[in-house]
Amino acid sequence: MTPSVRRTVLPTPDDLAKLFTLKYGDLSTTGPNPRRRHEHGYFLPADIYEATVANAVFPGCDWLDVGGGSSPFPDNPKLAAELAARANRFVGVDPSSNVFDNPHTREKHQAFIENYTSPSPFDLATLRMVAEHVTDPMAVIGALARLVKSGGRVIVFTVDLWSPITLVSRVVPFDLHYPMKKFLWGGEEKDTFPTAYKMNSRRTLKRLFAHGGFRETEFAWVDDCSAFSRFPFLNTLELLTRTALRKLKLRYPECNLLGIYTRV
Repeated sequence: MTPSVRRTVLPTPDDLAKLFTLKYGDLSTTGPNPRRRHEHGYFLPADIYEATVANAVFPGCDWLDVGGGSSPFPDNPKLAAELAARANRFVGVDPSSNVFDNPHTREKHQAFIENYTSPSPFDLATLRMVAEHVTDPMAVIGALARLVKSGGRVIVFTVDLWSPITLVSRVVPFDLHYPMKKFLWGGEEKDTFPTAYKMNSRRTLKRLFAHGGFRETEFAWVDDCSAFSRFPFLNTLELLTRTALRKLKLRYPECNLLGIYTRV
């Protein structure tokens, strides 16, 4: 990815094409899942988030990754290493001890963001799949207002409150979250945490960040066609359904929220 300082950071098709090559390799030799998505003109929500962060981390940037655990991009170590090298200061803050497993951050703090202090403010804060776990949104927004400099950005990537999988997870007991997650996507139990869903609509995010002195400068509903990514036939049906809905100018029901909030 080419380092640059950009007024807007949501990715262009060219940004996504470059990320695809970096993350998945050449189209002719990559695996069947990336090829299938490419054939349908579809990028995973994680791809779009990663390309967004790549556009926001400029050379010499001071970057705070909130709740990132063992990596800012668990499925894209090449980009994580590239952006970590590009940044001047890269700090990871997470209440989980997973933060100490992160090979990319140069400072690691096991703490809730509300309790973390920094000698200097940051140009960028990122929250990847963190907002859905926050139990005290105002405390988190207050911490971000304190830690992000004027003109700095916060990038929030989280699930949509009204997406089908989110609705199911809200009624299913927490003890069953990991077995469901493992069946659909794999992963480790240590990366499954209780959810609160207090910051999971666009309206709520705008209101909370406005209270903290931020304004929404970019926003995207990011289609999530990965529920059946481990099952090729079902995943193809997901992708075909998304294509049909887009032709009808309808939103795909399963989606993530990607918001960029600038400190003013």
